[in-house]
Parts: sequence; C-alpha cells; structure tokens
Amino acid sequence: MRLIRGKQVKHRTGFSLTHIRRLEEQGLFPKKVYLGPKSVAWIDEEVDAWVKARVAERDAREHRAA
Repeated sequence: MRLIRGKQVKHRTGFSLTHIRRLEEQGLFPKKVYLGPKSVAWIDEEVDAWVKARVAERDAREHRAA
C-alpha cells in the first residue's frame, strides 16, 4: 500500500483539492488518511480504483448510446 499526497491526487484526477474535499464529504471520493495535525494523504490504490470506475462509467454510457 502506498500513500499519495494532494499534489499527486490533483494530477491524477484533474480536480482541485477543494473539489476533491467536496466529493469526499459527499461520499463520492476515497477518504483521506490523516498523517499528522496538518498532513493528509490518500491510498494510491483507492484513488486509482476511483479513476478506473469513472472510465468504466463513461464506457458504459457510450455503449448504451450506441
């Protein structure tokens, strides 16, 4: 298991940390792990799975539209 910081999460998703936090609060994004009082990270595999699920949703929509 590998932890990634906000900059890497932003790069992988294309979202700002503010938007990621909103998604997380709604239960629509993996929860962060608190490393210290002012330090958080996300689990690499969970973020990758989230991105793959978005791609799968896109592919399913395209398949239904065809």
